[in-house]
Amino acid sequence: MTQKNRTPDGLVIVDKPSGFTSHDVVAKMRGIARTRRVGHAGTLDPMATGVLVLGVEKATKLLGHLALTEKEYLGTIRLGQTTLTDDAEGEITGSVDASKVTREAVDAGIAKLTGDIMQVPSKVSAIKIDGVRSYKRARDGEDFEIPARPVTVSSFAVYDVRDAVAEDGTPVLDLVVSVVCSSGTYIRALARDLGADLGVGGHLTALRRTRVGPYKLDTAKTLDQLQQELTVMPIAEAATAAFPRWDVDAKRARLLINGVRLEMPEVYAGGGPVAVFDPEGHFLALVEEQKGKAKSLAVFG
Repeated sequence: MTQKNRTPDGLVIVDKPSGFTSHDVVAKMRGIARTRRVGHAGTLDPMATGVLVLGVEKATKLLGHLALTEKEYLGTIRLGQTTLTDDAEGEITGSVDASKVTREAVDAGIAKLTGDIMQVPSKVSAIKIDGVRSYKRARDGEDFEIPARPVTVSSFAVYDVRDAVAEDGTPVLDLVVSVVCSSGTYIRALARDLGADLGVGGHLTALRRTRVGPYKLDTAKTLDQLQQELTVMPIAEAATAAFPRWDVDAKRARLLINGVRLEMPEVYAGGGPVAVFDPEGHFLALVEEQKGKAKSLAVFG
């Protein structure tokens, strides 16, 4: 591939289809972008649709830092049935009449799951327990526990409550919800825990991710659209959208590229990754403040 035809460094915001794993989307993008250097910033369950951030070429070095950003979802929680996977992909493990659950009880249950909480991830998940994926242990029939971990649910709101009847005839309630949360939060675990708190069980029947950090669904393209026209957000634009920006002069730019730890302005102290740009507007590096100096996280210049 000539330099002229080379895939640009940047992010591709994909509207993931249902039934695809995140790895499936990466594999598809490798074909579309004609490069092996493609990765994703945080997985999305096969059942779920919506925003999946992919990095192409040099932008793969941004992904680990983007994965830590806040996420936003729209979903449907079914109260009255539990499943093996806490979502509609797994077999039903229990059914209870949920028709008597009140809106007040739902709101009280949601309030307990909002804010800084401790969450036990779903057993059928990619979490590693002693080096082995949790879903593999679950499939092998092992009895094991996943330790709870801290997550932040900034917002958990119910838009609609619908009476429904499950396939086995059980009266259930379907809640249409929106969730804004920290990285590592399992929405299906929220569904499971809400149902458990209400005494009727629950699982997730639909999920759409509408935002990852600053990247929203309105900028996402389907795989079919990307097949027609590959839309890559330039790496400089992607970094500006996601991180605080620090513009340095030409001398400092040279020093930074040569591995010198620059003094950082106090405004960036303790604030996480910062994107550094040279006077021409080229994205040079991602750094973080450490004892007043810029510690390099990834160099792009």
